[in-house]
Amino acid sequence: MTDLSSSSFFSDFGLLLYLEELNKEELKKFKLLLKNEAMDAGDCLIPWAEVKKAKREDLANLMKKHYSGEQAWDVALKLFGKMNLKDLYERAKAEINWAAQTMGPDNTRAREAQEDQETVLGDGTEYRIQIQEKFSFMRNRKCLLGEPKDFRHEIAEEGGKLLEQLFDVDVKTGEQPQTVVLQGAAGVGKTTLVRKALLDWAQGNLYHEKFTYIFYLNAREINQLREKSFVQMISKDWPSTEGPIERIMSQPNSLLFIIDSFDELNFAFEEPEFALCEDWTQVHPVSFLMSSLLRKVMLPESSLLVTTRLTACKKLKPLLKSQHSVELLGMSEDTREKYIYLFFEDKKLALQVLDLLRNNEMLFSMCKVPLVCWVICTCLEQQMEKGGDIRLTCKTTTALFTCYISSLFTQVDGSCTNLPNQTQLKRLCHLAAKGVWTMTHVFYRENLRKHGLTKSDVSVFLDINILQKDIEYENCYEFTHLHIQEFFAAMFYMLKDSWGTTDCSSQSFEDLKLLLESNSLRDPHIMQMKYFLFGLLNEDRVKQLEETFNCKMSLEIKWKILQWMKILGKSDYFSSQLQCLELFHCLYETQDEAFISQAMRYLQKVVINIYGKIHLLVSSFCLKHCQGLQTIKLSVVFEKMLNLSLPAETWQRDVGCITHCWQDLCSVLHTNEHLRELDLCHSNFDELAMKTFYQELSHPNCKLQKLLLRFLSFPDDCQNISSSLTHNQNLMHLDLKGSDVGESGVKSLCEALKHPDCKLQNLSLESCNLTTLCCLNISKALVRSQSLVFLNLSTNNLLDDGVELLCEALRHPKCHLERLSLESCGLTVAGCQDLSLALTSNKKLTHLCLADNNLGDDGLKLVSDALKDPQCILQSLVLRRCHFTSLSGEHLSSSLLHNKSLTHLDLGSNWLQDEGVKLLCDVFRHPSCNLQDLELMGCVLTSACCQDLASAILNNPNLRSLDLGNNDLQDDGVKILYEALRHPNCNIQKLGLAYCGLTSFCCQDLSSTLSSNQRLIKINLTQNTLGCEGIMKLCEGLMSPECKLQVLGLCKEAFDAEAQKLLEAVQVSNPHLVIKQDCNDHNEEDGSWWQCF
Repeated sequence: MTDLSSSSFFSDFGLLLYLEELNKEELKKFKLLLKNEAMDAGDCLIPWAEVKKAKREDLANLMKKHYSGEQAWDVALKLFGKMNLKDLYERAKAEINWAAQTMGPDNTRAREAQEDQETVLGDGTEYRIQIQEKFSFMRNRKCLLGEPKDFRHEIAEEGGKLLEQLFDVDVKTGEQPQTVVLQGAAGVGKTTLVRKALLDWAQGNLYHEKFTYIFYLNAREINQLREKSFVQMISKDWPSTEGPIERIMSQPNSLLFIIDSFDELNFAFEEPEFALCEDWTQVHPVSFLMSSLLRKVMLPESSLLVTTRLTACKKLKPLLKSQHSVELLGMSEDTREKYIYLFFEDKKLALQVLDLLRNNEMLFSMCKVPLVCWVICTCLEQQMEKGGDIRLTCKTTTALFTCYISSLFTQVDGSCTNLPNQTQLKRLCHLAAKGVWTMTHVFYRENLRKHGLTKSDVSVFLDINILQKDIEYENCYEFTHLHIQEFFAAMFYMLKDSWGTTDCSSQSFEDLKLLLESNSLRDPHIMQMKYFLFGLLNEDRVKQLEETFNCKMSLEIKWKILQWMKILGKSDYFSSQLQCLELFHCLYETQDEAFISQAMRYLQKVVINIYGKIHLLVSSFCLKHCQGLQTIKLSVVFEKMLNLSLPAETWQRDVGCITHCWQDLCSVLHTNEHLRELDLCHSNFDELAMKTFYQELSHPNCKLQKLLLRFLSFPDDCQNISSSLTHNQNLMHLDLKGSDVGESGVKSLCEALKHPDCKLQNLSLESCNLTTLCCLNISKALVRSQSLVFLNLSTNNLLDDGVELLCEALRHPKCHLERLSLESCGLTVAGCQDLSLALTSNKKLTHLCLADNNLGDDGLKLVSDALKDPQCILQSLVLRRCHFTSLSGEHLSSSLLHNKSLTHLDLGSNWLQDEGVKLLCDVFRHPSCNLQDLELMGCVLTSACCQDLASAILNNPNLRSLDLGNNDLQDDGVKILYEALRHPNCNIQKLGLAYCGLTSFCCQDLSSTLSSNQRLIKINLTQNTLGCEGIMKLCEGLMSPECKLQVLGLCKEAFDAEAQKLLEAVQVSNPHLVIKQDCNDHNEEDGSWWQCF
């Protein structure tokens, strides 16, 4: 701006003349904005006490005293812009320009300098000057609600280095990115940053070597265009003195186009690429032009800088050939803290506000946006002035925004402004809700008319800063911030019932069920509206809004939400941690304990991952009120909740808040009498958190029966968990898989097992770094324990010496163990001698897993000898991956002929081959063989053994389950099996044929089998190339009323669309049939007992 002396300006064009034109409310707002302006400036602090009581003349003198003449006018002009006083602003600006032209020598020299510049034409100088004039002035005009200028600039300064690096050569590819996407939440400063880039370029401080020209395209302006050529679109700021703009388009590689606010473009971008235009001189709909530019059909060598909200990235990404994305995060924690200390003059108050905001991560995260930070601080300041409890205001986002919005409608003296009537409010809420759903945040007159909002209606909301009019682009309106829109959108659902249907025809977004079933992965743009809706179920919030708007709001929606919870609670909808955590966020917003208790009573299981303070806060609050809960699966990582860079005092307060929430959560162990299972796998606890947990676990009212502590560390050598085993009489199942138990931990656990008060029945120490030395303590505990019946020691380096120690206990008459898993424990043939002796003397052990040990044929002979012994009572034996061959077939055949107890045998992944299986089948045909479940997956079988298997199936009435997966049986082999299955003597119920080389040629026989076999309920056909033809044949049998199949193992997605439709039709006609890829149920009733601990 041209320099003006203070005395000249105030004598001729006194600020007082303009202040006299402000009404009472406008003057009050001017003072408030002046306070923020003074505070943000830092070096020019007008005393607020003087400003607050100043009359118009006094206020003008104060500004004259504390600002130079030019600076005072800059501030006044800026504040008029913020207040949307366009007429006053334009008149004042015109007068100052006139003054500049008549000020004398200084101005003459300035004009001469300008004329000297104008002598150089056509080199871009004029364009740069025009950009500087336009964007220097526009830079701060969008700050309508007291957004702090210095903090916006601070963000821009923080982004200065970012701007410099945006188009740097990629180190990995060696190429300079042509398209850069600057993404971020609403209000974090994306537009400020790209305008700074444009201004810095115009001033010669940025990109001067990369780009000869930069053009700025704003979505709001583009939306109001119809048909143009691209060159016409970018010519708006092109000075005629520069010559034809077309001359620069011949070098597109030196051009940068900034597309600001992509998320606001009202285009579908569905044009096929072949229909797009390359010629930038041709007239087309602007949607075609923008699509052509983004997809690099037009000016493919040019560079693009696109800004967008995060919610629109999914829409933008498919349009771009390649992109370099950068996320703008807004104000850092330090900047937020600095802002709050400057806003509140009292440091004690500032510290209190900071603590409250830090305790609510959602609110503190919102403060990343400068405008929202101002809103929050202003609201809390007003609450303190009224003597309100700001702790309650800071509990939830809904509470805070309810207070803020109520304050907009209420004057300082308690009287109300010109309130909108019910119809106006209803229409505004409908506009807001539809906008949130469709991600529309800029509204044009046409949008407003469609929702029945007239010019006078809009004026009501403009006056109270609910809506704001864009002073740069005509006919553009928006809510003052996205969160304000989301709040009124939530109100729509509250008002819908009390006011009946809207004037507009019913639309999908009006369906409450759609909103309730939304989630952050699929619908991130509506989550805050959903949180606000739940927050508005609080009766205090409703009462406050009813008083504010002088209207009645319906709480009938509470009943609808409870009905929805009842339906979903009976399904597995909340089995994912995402659904649970988002539900807890919603319920926490209500702060209505009675409602939460009602809503949570339908949940029996929850799954939650807690990585942040807000997750812990909402989970602990809600779980306290979930009295019907039976199972909790929880992962807690305390390290991620603590910011170690915080000052010691702040960090300590954070720790206190986290500790309090954790205590609340752990209290569920003794307050919920129905809780039976807790899974804390993959958690990371500090010493204090562990101590709190164990105290609750040892509480006399704790009814927990099953505890999973997988993949944890125990710095206390398991002393606390061991102590809990003797204090908690209900705990029967403990799983420590993958945890660092070690020798010391085992010693503590074994001492607990020997205690008469320990009632533990199942213990898993799989992958716990156990060694041979641990087995001595375990052996002693097995002899002394009165309750332990299942022990899993899989994947530990116990070796033969360790197993020898265990076998001593197994031979002891006081050992009660019934199931033992020693999978992958380093056993060899040497350990089999001890096992063999134990099996013949132990009267309790019925299940033994020796999978993945190198026993070989010699080891298997020793085990087989034990099976022959009439004293052996083993019922299930797992010998998967034990490295034996067909030679063992003879040993097993002999033992199976004599054994009367064994019903389940797993020989999978061994080199049995056809010869070994033929020997086994000779025994299976014998009427004295009691085997019911046989697993032969991956035993190198071919179709040659299928005749023997078919004979065994027909002659053994006990055989119920046969798994032949991962064997090269092929179509010819399974046809023989299908023929046996069709025989009335066949009792097979489960058949595994996964990865057996099957094609469509065997499907007709299978279809016939399914139609005639009355016993087969499960068959696994995954990993076979059945094709669409095979599926068609298979479906004929599946749709037969005689088909009794319940589970079909198939991956539907592996087939074409036609085959998938056929399978879906089958499931419709036969609702009892489940088609799924994973057929391994892993339950204790079948052969998977050793995998499902």
